[in-house]
Amino acid sequence: MSKITVSSDFERFCNNLRMSTNTVNAVRNRYQQITKRINLDYWNSTSEINHSLYVGSYGRGTSIYTSDIDIIVDLPWTDFKRFDEYTWNGQSSLLSNVRESLKKTYSTSSVSADGQVVDISFTDGITFEIVPSFKFSDDSGFYYPDTNNGGSWRSMNPKEEMDCFNARNKRTNGNLKRLCRMARAWKSNKTVLMSGILIDSMAYHFMADYEYAEESYIYYDWLSRDFFKFIMDNSYRRYWSTPGGVWQVENEYQQSVKEDAQFAYYKALEALDDFSKEYSYCWHNEWREIYGTRFPES
Repeated sequence: MSKITVSSDFERFCNNLRMSTNTVNAVRNRYQQITKRINLDYWNSTSEINHSLYVGSYGRGTSIYTSDIDIIVDLPWTDFKRFDEYTWNGQSSLLSNVRESLKKTYSTSSVSADGQVVDISFTDGITFEIVPSFKFSDDSGFYYPDTNNGGSWRSMNPKEEMDCFNARNKRTNGNLKRLCRMARAWKSNKTVLMSGILIDSMAYHFMADYEYAEESYIYYDWLSRDFFKFIMDNSYRRYWSTPGGVWQVENEYQQSVKEDAQFAYYKALEALDDFSKEYSYCWHNEWREIYGTRFPES
């Protein structure tokens, strides 16, 4: 019978959740080409790095192999004034304008505009969500378009959010980001109705005063158990502040999330009981039932 090795199994699991080198290279190349196209059409520049920023899970460092890639592209304020003067939904026209720009580079890919983003779906399963934005002069955030309900402008400050998130991740020995990735594997495996930013926000608050926040992989079975209990016990909360308190994210499917977290929590308790009895096969299967097949077999 194989031996249970909590530390090495969870370390292998966390490594299994990361994007492959080929995927990371593809993401970087496409990011640069998207940035270059925006700079050509809006800034008269060929730069592949200026006026763009990774945001979302990829920007926070919590993405896994299934994650979409979110980026901001910064446009000149003259374009804000132009589209803001439209009598009806200039925001929708702005998204369409950016869509047509990106189609020059990606004519054979599916490029669509809806809500607040322009999507580019690639045949290898990677999707980019591009948010056209206008950077505030004091570097305190961005305006971005929302085409819903006739159109409006909304504000965001992703740099502050990412700075706060990174600071807490550093204080927790890198465990915050790894916890978020594990939770995404649970979400993917069990189709949990939680957005990525909701997962990251709940994990951010959970790790603020968690007693084992700075410990090594050998605590990850307890970390998993306790985070599922945290979600279960706090599922009644409909809104959570994002890292740094920049904005509020909604827990829209509270009862469903509670039930999924409850299942995972009790399954984790079974795994801990298997550990005490040295039932390696059962212990691995319990975690695989929670997290999916990227968790190592016995």
